[in-house]
Amino acid sequence: MTDAEVVQPPRTNRRGDATRKNMLDAALRALSTGDPGAVSANRIAKEIGATWGAVKYQFGDADGLWAAVLRRTAERRAHSFESTEPTTPLRARVAAIIDTLYDGLTATDSRAIENLRAALPRDPLELERLYPQTAAELKSWGQSWLATCQQAFSDVDVDPDRVREVAAFIPGAMRGITSERQLGSFADLDLARRGLTNAIVAYVSTRAHS
Repeated sequence: MTDAEVVQPPRTNRRGDATRKNMLDAALRALSTGDPGAVSANRIAKEIGATWGAVKYQFGDADGLWAAVLRRTAERRAHSFESTEPTTPLRARVAAIIDTLYDGLTATDSRAIENLRAALPRDPLELERLYPQTAAELKSWGQSWLATCQQAFSDVDVDPDRVREVAAFIPGAMRGITSERQLGSFADLDLARRGLTNAIVAYVSTRAHS
């Protein structure tokens, strides 16, 4: 094979990558307003000053756009739970998870994803049928979150089912506490977080009776 015949790797289209990133950031800003009408690929295209054809060129369709939005937020929170390593005391690990969610659930990305999820089909089968890429991305979120919890308790002699239970209820519990924060609750939310932290530590530290 001559030098002329050597296949060169494709060059990175930096301009295209920047355009894609700008579109995703603009989509997140639009979604984070909480306006249900913002969950419209056509409307987002208009708000970012692009044609629907340009958005389709980057993402394929609305499903591709929503999946890319989810992936973008996942990339930005990739290192959020680094303090949950087993080298950290157990209570500090759990407190770090609770505090990270407490702060993160009011961030722009979280508000955007909540608005997007509220507009998507509730039935998993319907979601997979209409938005297969988005459904796959949401499923990967669940798997990543479970892996985070498994890592956090990897040095604790705990029934794996308990870890799955904790992973399942923490997001809902934290959304409830975050909602109280946004509504201006009379409850002591610092106390609530400490109580939830202590309850989780006690639950994973106590062996279940057979």
